[in-house]
Amino acid sequence: MSGNGHSYGEQAGEAAPELAQEAAPTTAPSLPAAFGLFSSDTKKNEDLKQMLESSKDSAKLDAMKRIVGMIAKGKNASELFPAVVKNVASKNIEIKKLVYVYLMRYAEEQQDLALLSISTFQRALKDPNQLIRASALRVLSSIRVPIIVPIMMLAIKEASSDLSPYVRKNAAHAIQKLYSLDPEQKEMLIEVIEKLLKDRSTLVAGSVVMAFEEVCPDRIDLIHKNYRKLCNLLVDVEEWGQVVIIHMLTRYARTQFVSPWKTDDDVVEEYNENNFYESDEEQKEKDRNVKKTYTMDPDHRLLLRNTKPLLQSRNAAVVMAVAQLYWHLAPKSEAGIVSKSLVRLLRSNREVQYIVLQNIATMSIQRKGMFEPYLKSFYVRSTDPTMIKTLKLEILTNLANEANISTLLREFQTYVKSQDKQFAAATIQAIGRCATNITEVTDTCLNGLVCLLSNRDETVVAESVVVIKKLLQTQPAHHGEIIKHMAKLLDNITVPVARASILWLIGEYCERVPKIAPDVLRKTAKSFTNEDDLVKLQILNLGAKLYLTNSKQTKLLTQYVLNLGKYDQSYDIRDRTRFIRQLIVPNEKSGALSKYAKKIFLAQKPAPLLESPFKDRDHFQLGTLSHTLNSRATGYLELSDWPDVAPDPAVRNVEVAESAKEWTAILGKTKKEKPTEKFYSESEEEEDESASTSATESESGSESEKEDKEEGSSAESSGSSSSSEESSDSESDSKESTAKKTSGAVKESNAEESKKKAKGISKNRNTSSSSDTESSSSEGSSSDSKSVSDSRSDSDSGKSRSATSSKKEEKTAQDRKTPSKQDVFLLDLDDFYPVTTPVAVPTAAVLSPSLTADLEGLSLSGSSVIDQVTTQVFVPTKTHEMLHRMTGKGLSAHYHFSRQPDMFGDHMVSVQVTVTNTTDQKIENIHIGEKKLPLGMRIHEFNPIEFLEPGGSVTVSMGIDFCDSTQTASFQLCTKDDHFNVNIQPPVGELLLPVTMSEKDFKKEQGMLTGMNETSATIAVAPQNSTSLVIIEKVVKAANLGVVPSGQDNIHRFAAKTVHSGSLMLVTVELKESSTAQLIINTEKTVIGSVLLRELKPVLSQG
Repeated sequence: MSGNGHSYGEQAGEAAPELAQEAAPTTAPSLPAAFGLFSSDTKKNEDLKQMLESSKDSAKLDAMKRIVGMIAKGKNASELFPAVVKNVASKNIEIKKLVYVYLMRYAEEQQDLALLSISTFQRALKDPNQLIRASALRVLSSIRVPIIVPIMMLAIKEASSDLSPYVRKNAAHAIQKLYSLDPEQKEMLIEVIEKLLKDRSTLVAGSVVMAFEEVCPDRIDLIHKNYRKLCNLLVDVEEWGQVVIIHMLTRYARTQFVSPWKTDDDVVEEYNENNFYESDEEQKEKDRNVKKTYTMDPDHRLLLRNTKPLLQSRNAAVVMAVAQLYWHLAPKSEAGIVSKSLVRLLRSNREVQYIVLQNIATMSIQRKGMFEPYLKSFYVRSTDPTMIKTLKLEILTNLANEANISTLLREFQTYVKSQDKQFAAATIQAIGRCATNITEVTDTCLNGLVCLLSNRDETVVAESVVVIKKLLQTQPAHHGEIIKHMAKLLDNITVPVARASILWLIGEYCERVPKIAPDVLRKTAKSFTNEDDLVKLQILNLGAKLYLTNSKQTKLLTQYVLNLGKYDQSYDIRDRTRFIRQLIVPNEKSGALSKYAKKIFLAQKPAPLLESPFKDRDHFQLGTLSHTLNSRATGYLELSDWPDVAPDPAVRNVEVAESAKEWTAILGKTKKEKPTEKFYSESEEEEDESASTSATESESGSESEKEDKEEGSSAESSGSSSSSEESSDSESDSKESTAKKTSGAVKESNAEESKKKAKGISKNRNTSSSSDTESSSSEGSSSDSKSVSDSRSDSDSGKSRSATSSKKEEKTAQDRKTPSKQDVFLLDLDDFYPVTTPVAVPTAAVLSPSLTADLEGLSLSGSSVIDQVTTQVFVPTKTHEMLHRMTGKGLSAHYHFSRQPDMFGDHMVSVQVTVTNTTDQKIENIHIGEKKLPLGMRIHEFNPIEFLEPGGSVTVSMGIDFCDSTQTASFQLCTKDDHFNVNIQPPVGELLLPVTMSEKDFKKEQGMLTGMNETSATIAVAPQNSTSLVIIEKVVKAANLGVVPSGQDNIHRFAAKTVHSGSLMLVTVELKESSTAQLIINTEKTVIGSVLLRELKPVLSQG
């Protein structure tokens, strides 16, 4: 709010800095006078007073410039008020403007003198110059005297009907000032606000919404009729007005529309949970219900569509406002488009960064996927201040998952060495949080933190101890050695929190370290009097626990510590001592609690929950002061919950003007509301083609021509839309100008594309090209963005477009039904022969030797070891079921991993899918439909199978980029009439490509992948598995690894690289004595490494 006030004030006073510059030379000669002791200011002001009383306008103008210059520099010019006020009636317009600038600044301080000129201000309200009228109103509203409230009220009413939008804008500003002076005027002011809300000027819109938010934010009924107009004007409103309007519309939308989030959560669950034995009719009925569950209101879509271009704004506040609007209002699949714009704001100054990062931190807790692609943007820079570093660290921790944890842990290792101790401590806490959230790296993190215990820096050691203590609580049984190691450190650590944590650990798990615990108590008893209060309390607790578990050794020690505590200076420690003595040392006075002492002290403690400090902030609206402070600020307006049932949307319909009614009557159109509805909803809610009017037909026709020719100029778009918009008057004009302004500015997001494809598939596949075109481009404003989004959506959905661009609408629809033969030959080589047994294809068959050499030369690492991919040692024949014939209504599908280099892309895993028709009828048009993939995952689809004869079977190839994770690829396998949800989940061994390397290279690479990059386990090997051939056979069967020649019989080495990132995966199996083996895996991808270790252990140990 304060920001808005400043910007509005600045507009009228834009002349001030210029005047200051002009005034500078004039004031320069009088500077030496400043050295006079008392008289300097007085003399200078006397000089100005004489100039103001002069009969020459030039002298007055010069004096006013100097005075305004003084104000601009922050000097006090209030004593000149009487002399300046006399010139308020000057006929010289330049002098008059400057006098008003001065009066705006000092009218509130010199109210009595300002009141003397009230009649002059009233006359000025009728001045022919709009700047004078506006300035007079501003001065009048700055005189904070209750007696002139009626005059102000009258002036505001008159100004609200002024022909100049600048004066009407100032009337809106005056409303807020009058309301703060006299809240009893609220009802009359609401009438003025209602009138100004109908104003079509972009200059007025922001100011009147600001007045609305200040005076009557709960009167949403005033917004109904103006909602669509505000949405359409938004892009042309000045920046601070945009911020205010977006915040207001966010609150409005939360009261008027139903939640779009149901479609992301409830519907998908409902859809997946199909009963196995449901009949076809029940299944179809359920499908229809799913589709009907949620349909976005056209007005809701209008708001999202019109705010989207503002993500390109240069003003950080506007981008932040749009981001919070999408977060609170958009379907979850569409909210991701704001992430790129928010990341762009991180290049701004540190204050903007701080606010943006706070909001991203809140967002990243609930929806990690939004910011995962921009992970590197949150890496900490050495020049960042601590507050920015801590927030970036918070976001990195929130975004941590199995796929990126290895990269983040390497980054954290660097942060721990930072000179900024506060940041280093925060990093250690972040490592602890990652360890609890991602179980695969818990041990790795714990080992890393134990290494930090030998750090020279006391702060790092102390924080490590505290975090290790929390981690050990989650699984204490495995970590007796770590507790012993920490007990040894007790002599060197001096930070009280760390000492207290070690003592608590030893006391809590004293039965696991029975020899060390009494000795620790002995040492700490010596230093008891010199310890911090926090440590003393833990020494008392340790003594009590040892007394209860090992009283033979520690009875006297505990009594000694209790006696020391009895006479301690801290009353807290004296109280604790008395309490413990009564509880553990039995005597006649002991109460009933004594017998339960062991249960009280050694009760099982719940493991602490390491949570983000931003977890509870999401109940505040993003981008608000309350969210930043995490407490409710004065004037904060809460967002209401979504209504269960949307209020009547008809309240937003605007009555059509008389002339438009006559025009529609001449054209013979009986429907009056239809054109406006179509105008606002555009292509988002597609009507049935049979019910569409002639206007919509002409619009769709021109749209399809635009698609075929790919040259839709702005003139063509305005021509195509004019026939459907005849019934809406100047709103259509503003919309067209909006469309022109935003052309080419915004790219379509992937989330929107997938939503549109889903919509296209759920409808009949034979719809006309015009409806397809409309659904593929939600903006419909720019030919460039349109052609890009069209071509992209078509290539994604596997539809082939005709090569010639001059064909008509019917031809286009026909072409889309049957893919052209050229495309088939180019794209789908595998579909023409059924692959019964997978055949290994060596790399040489795909790449020529010269090309291979060139590619090796492009290696960034300087070593071509990773690039030397070999043929697979073993091809698995095991198939996995993708679609059961009962679920698929007679269509069944199985898949297996062929371990062939994928022809669709370097990062893709090749999957062979066998589709079988078990029915007695032909199944047509088998293709892949909507994809529900984790972020970053991609699928290269097989070309649609035109038909499959009864009992027929066909094998097709597809490529999937799993992004080096074992996450499921979910998509729909569709036929002409049905679609079925199917999943493909890869075993971790199929995410690898075998690599050839020498033993020397293997050892060299292994030496670089130690510490956190190494996971190992000792396994018991069955006797029949201990021969070389059996071990190699079992390992390469479980994972796609290449065998590395080994000079030792008892050591077997295997090498591979991950398909997506090309990270090395080194596996070593070393046979030991007494039928055991050491299994070691070295890789940067620690998560994949730990999962592979878990899968290989049972393979080698079983008979």
